[in-house]
Amino acid sequence: MRISLFITCYNDTLFPETGIAVTRILERLGHSVIFPRNQTCCGQMHYNTGYHREAIPIVRQLVDTFRSADIVCVPSASCVAMMREHYELIAEAGGGPSFLEDVRAIIPRIYEFSELLVDHLGVEDVGASFPHSVTYHPSCHSLRMLGVGDAPIRLLREVRGLTLRDLPQEEQCCGFGGTFAIKNPDVSVAMLTEKQSAVLESGAEIVTALDNSCLMQIYGGLHRAGSSIRTMHLAEILAVDGSSQ
Repeated sequence: MRISLFITCYNDTLFPETGIAVTRILERLGHSVIFPRNQTCCGQMHYNTGYHREAIPIVRQLVDTFRSADIVCVPSASCVAMMREHYELIAEAGGGPSFLEDVRAIIPRIYEFSELLVDHLGVEDVGASFPHSVTYHPSCHSLRMLGVGDAPIRLLREVRGLTLRDLPQEEQCCGFGGTFAIKNPDVSVAMLTEKQSAVLESGAEIVTALDNSCLMQIYGGLHRAGSSIRTMHLAEILAVDGSSQ
């Protein structure tokens, strides 16, 4: 298949290795990956902060950029949730009927990375090998808005050498929430502290998730506490090719 990659501004700026990992996996599975260079942002930060009108041209840019895409892969549950939950509302509020039609046409072709592999492509074993203990944090958007279910767990279970550790109170938020962590730092830190304790209790070497924003939050707490536990996006774990080891 021809799969277009929407890397998201967050990953492009801070975690480019995630996009590289996604590309390696999809190409390993025999697909061709297209990266439109004029892509920008999904508009989530603007919309969630109350700048609804300012989000309209950002959404239009994304729709125009991926208009001809067969499939759009997004390694961020929060960005996909933004698209599915709010794009129609944005188009209805200020884009005209043709814009709304374009939005409705593209949304069914947009997939979060793990759901693309498991639910659409029917793949659970991507040929990865990762001899470490790993625990999975289900981010709020993946859990409560997208409902990706156990797709990430099914992918991790097929990784050779990987030991999957249960995360206590896994459904509890890490406290990031984008600008929430900035506007409510005390609450954010309190939530992070509980998540951090759960990660330590899991006994895992690595924490993984579908959103690097959550992983950045979790890593910050662990790092300040002097922990050696690392964080890695799911795609980075799955990108480690078992055939080369």
